[in-house]
Order: sequence, then structure tokens, then C-alpha cells
Amino acid sequence: MADKITAKELKYLHYSKPMRLLFSIWNFILDIPNKLWHLICAIGRAFKSFGLAVAHQFQDIFLTFKNGDWKTRISFVVMGFGSIARGQVMRGILFLLFEVVFIVYMVLWGGAWIAKLSLKNLTATTTQMVTTTVAGIEMEVETTIYGDNTLQILIYGVLSIVFILCFIYTWRLNVRQNRDAQAILAKGKKLKSGKDDLKSLVDDQFYKTVLALPVLGIVIFTVIPIILMIMIAFTNYDYNHTPPVNLFEWVGWSNFNQLFTWGNGTSTFSATFGELLSWTLIWAFFATFTNYFLGMLVAMMINKKGIKLKKLWRGILVLTIAIPQFISLLYVSKMFSDEGLVNRFLINNGIVQTAIPFWTDPTMARVMVIIINVWVGVPYLMLITTGVLMNIPSDLYESARIDGANPVQQYFKITLPYMFFVTGPYLLTSFTSNMNNFNVIYLLTGGAPYTLSDSAGKTDLLITWLYRLTVTNNDYKTAAVIGIMVFVVVAVISLVVYNVLPSMKNEEDFQ
Repeated sequence: MADKITAKELKYLHYSKPMRLLFSIWNFILDIPNKLWHLICAIGRAFKSFGLAVAHQFQDIFLTFKNGDWKTRISFVVMGFGSIARGQVMRGILFLLFEVVFIVYMVLWGGAWIAKLSLKNLTATTTQMVTTTVAGIEMEVETTIYGDNTLQILIYGVLSIVFILCFIYTWRLNVRQNRDAQAILAKGKKLKSGKDDLKSLVDDQFYKTVLALPVLGIVIFTVIPIILMIMIAFTNYDYNHTPPVNLFEWVGWSNFNQLFTWGNGTSTFSATFGELLSWTLIWAFFATFTNYFLGMLVAMMINKKGIKLKKLWRGILVLTIAIPQFISLLYVSKMFSDEGLVNRFLINNGIVQTAIPFWTDPTMARVMVIIINVWVGVPYLMLITTGVLMNIPSDLYESARIDGANPVQQYFKITLPYMFFVTGPYLLTSFTSNMNNFNVIYLLTGGAPYTLSDSAGKTDLLITWLYRLTVTNNDYKTAAVIGIMVFVVVAVISLVVYNVLPSMKNEEDFQ
């Protein structure tokens, strides 16, 4: 086996650079089934680990109840009782107070929200017209009694479920602390008092104090909205089903079927999604790497020995960042319009006879947004790469020059590998952010030209299409489906690229 590998490597070394590239691509394709199998195995191991962890928790709860004293066992029902009985009054009162609040909320509100959440139409009472009697004659008047608001049911139902999960976690924490307190007392040691607990929050437990607010913010402003978006994708929430007058209901997988079905009149929507997804990936690739390499080139040119007024050149580039994109991009958009400054200049000087369709021709519009994005993004990359370039050890270049390496070889063998190593994570975040780059597309073209459908244009990204579906068309269900698909695509790309980055695989290379 070792001889075969050695022979294969020797054969690879005799290939030309194009053949090496083709050889690497072919090996990558051949290795796809193996990688998929490893991915499936990794997912299986993850589920197995999760199952074992859950089983361990149930086992620990059972043993705690079996081996616990009467104080611990009562704490299974009355949270905080064991802590109060053992002298940890403040801790016990907090547990008990949380349980009381949870029970009151679930009895008065939470249970009803969750019950309505499980209904097919998300409502127990619907909107109805009122019939009144006027002078002994029954007549229908234009008075409406609103029933359940399905959007409120969705929001409060999700919040109630999150509250239940928090209660389960707190109850488990209460059981574990009773177990630990009983074990400490059995060893003849003293338990922490309320004063000790407060001191620990600014000492050994200070990380919990610092992270409490950020974690709460993530749950409220990130996790809960994502859950709501996923749930809306399974409803018919759109312009014709907008609460409180027209309520929406669960529709199952029909929205996803519309996205992935090419027949029965849904081919237009599926084709639009497919084309915008491919254009979004193309845009993200060029928007990331054109800025990256051109920004690095500008930084290298300014840092080159013998260049004068370096601070001035950097300052000029930084000024482009200081101007808000809302102003600069809108101005550029008007400048390249059919009646804009550029076309007027070219026509008036006889260079062209008719206006160049910068924004009306689909291909040219896409090329233009990529080029203009270079003007917007290069200054950022120039500043970032300047700091990295200054930190490359000069001894590496000196050794390369002694060995006879020319500037091009030094760039590909020293500068570029070092830059990829240091800025690899930035490239990944830049790629994902460009997939959701709303400003450049919306301010330059607004998604035009609109040759795909009424709601999507040739230069639209998925994010601008999603925005138009929600703000202009009020098609929230479709926007939720697209949002889920964007999340899946970005997550897959991020996970794959992150695991192959040199910064992650070979952390010691440049240390």
C-alpha cells in the first residue's frame, strides 16, 4: 500500500500544473461518496451521543430521587424546598419563585396559547359579523367582533414553549443542586450561604454574570425569530391571510412543495428561486475575491519601498469609506442610468449613438454591480491586508531572494499562503455576508431589470427578493421558506469551508 501511494505521488509530481489541477479535481469528485459516508457516520455519532447524554440525565435524576433524603425528594415537586431546608434560603426562594411564576403563567395564559397553537386553523374563535335587532327587525350591521389573532397565537405559543424549556432546565438544575448539597453535607462540609453565592457571581462565576445578558439577547432576538420564521413557513400567511381580519392556518409542506415542484403551474417560482440562488452564489464569489485580491494588490503597491506620500494614498481610499453608501451608491446608480451623466457624455461627444443599457441589460447590470462593488470594498480590504502584510517576517523574503525567487514566486509561495492563513476566517465571513449584501444591489438597481417575475429581477439576490416579498407583496410564507433555504445554504458552505481552512487545519504552520 505504501509503495502504491509513493508511486502515485511521484506520478503526480511529473504532471504539469494544469494536469495537477485536473488530477486534484478528479480525486475530489471520486472522494465525494467517501466524504458523504463520513458525514452520515458523523451525524449518526452525534445522535448517538445526544441519546446517551439524555439517558445519562434520566439515570442521574432517578438515582438522585432514589438515594436522596426527604428534603431532596420534596424538591422534585416544590422547587427550592431542599435549599431552604438546608439553609440556602436565597437560592431556594429564587427556585420557588420561578416555579410559582411558571405555574401561574401556564394556568392563566401559556396553556391556552399552546392549545390554540396545536389547532389546524390556529384559532378557537373566529371573526364574526354582529347581528342586532333595531325596532323589532333583525338586520346585519357593519360591526365586526374579532376572534383569535393567529399571529399572536404563534408568537405567544412559541414564547410559552421556550418558557417550558427554561423551566425544565431550571428544574433539572434544582435537582442537581440538591444532590450536590446532600453529598457536601454528608462529607461534613459547610454549604455556601447567600452571601457566598453573591460573591461568586463577581469571582469564580463571573463569566456567568457577564454572559447572562448577551445569551438572553441571543435567545430573544435571534433564536425566537428563527423559530417563528420556521413556523410561518408551514402556514399560508400572506396578503390574503393577514390578521386580525383574515387569519392564516397551518398548511404543512405545501410551501416547500411549491418551491421544489416544477410542474402544475409552479415552474415559474421554482425557476426564479434556482436562478437567483445561482446568481447569489456567483455574486458572493466575485464580490469577495475581487475585493480581496485587488485590495491586497493596492496595499502591496502602497507599502512598496520607494513609494512616497503613503499616508495620503491611504487617506484618499479611506475617504470613500467615510461617505455613506446610501449617498454614493444612489448617485452612481443615477450616473449610469439611460439619461445619466455617463450616457449623456458619450452621446453628446458622438462616442455612442444610443444610451448604453447599464441597468436594463441583465448581463451588463450584473457586471456593473460587481465592478461598482470593487470601488466600495477595496478600501476596506486595503486597510485589513496592510496590517497583515506588515507582519510577514522579512526574513522569509530575504531567504527567497537569496534562493533566486522572483517577485511573482515570492507572492505565490510566501505572501498569498500567509494571507490565506491569517485572513481565511475573514474570507468566509465576507462570503456569507456578501450573500446577504442588501445595500449594494438594492441601492444600485433595486433588483432590475424585472424579466424573471413581478417580484424578482435579474440582479436580485435572495435577500432582496425576500425583502420585496415581505414589504411589497406581504407574502410572508414564501419569504419564510426562502429565509430557511438561505440559512441552509450559508450554513452548509460555512461548515465545509471552515473545516478546510488552513487556519483551522494547520494552526501551527506560521507560529
